[in-house]
Amino acid sequence: MLTFVVGKDGGGDDGKRVVAASPSVSASSTGVSPSTSPTLEDTAVPSPSASAPPAGYELSDDTEGFRIAVPEGWSRSSVASQHGIAVVNYRSPDREHRLQVYQVAEASPAASFKLYLSDQVPKPPGFRKLDLQTLDDGEFTGSRLEYVADSLNGEPDIGTWHVYDERFVAADGNIYAIAAYGPDADGSGSELTNLTTALDWFCPPYTTCDADAGTD
Repeated sequence: MLTFVVGKDGGGDDGKRVVAASPSVSASSTGVSPSTSPTLEDTAVPSPSASAPPAGYELSDDTEGFRIAVPEGWSRSSVASQHGIAVVNYRSPDREHRLQVYQVAEASPAASFKLYLSDQVPKPPGFRKLDLQTLDDGEFTGSRLEYVADSLNGEPDIGTWHVYDERFVAADGNIYAIAAYGPDADGSGSELTNLTTALDWFCPPYTTCDADAGTD
């Protein structure tokens, strides 16, 4: 798993750009109009050389340059970011599930979460941290935060949200985040599966990755 993300120091900056520490950037919170598309197929064409992701998922060669696997039929939107690539959101048709991809400004995944969990960064209403795992293993550098929130800015009122947010060093040496959001009432299994599938197939912008990864 996580073939596309390689433990490698680099990327990021001095951590002063707080926007990259926030896991939920929306048009309403930034004041920037999002770029939307009716369906994922309108903006993303799977790489012809890549093996197929699991059933129910499709590969997206995103216009921001990265490749990722997302559930079939999800739509895409993006919001300009102060650091690196735009913040890209993939949403289910009912808008109750979301995958978010963005580039992290801080010098490491651990530093990014330290900033996010500090008093310097506002949290969504009802925020409660459930777990924070360090996933470093010598070949991979990353951390995963699990939390719940009563509501998310710009998102529908579905009750409590359950979120997995992973920040990691990718094959290009930069640090990215992929976060999966969904209703806590449905259990967290689908969000964790969406996250790990997206990570399995993530290839950073303009980087050559193993087309057969994610099938082991």
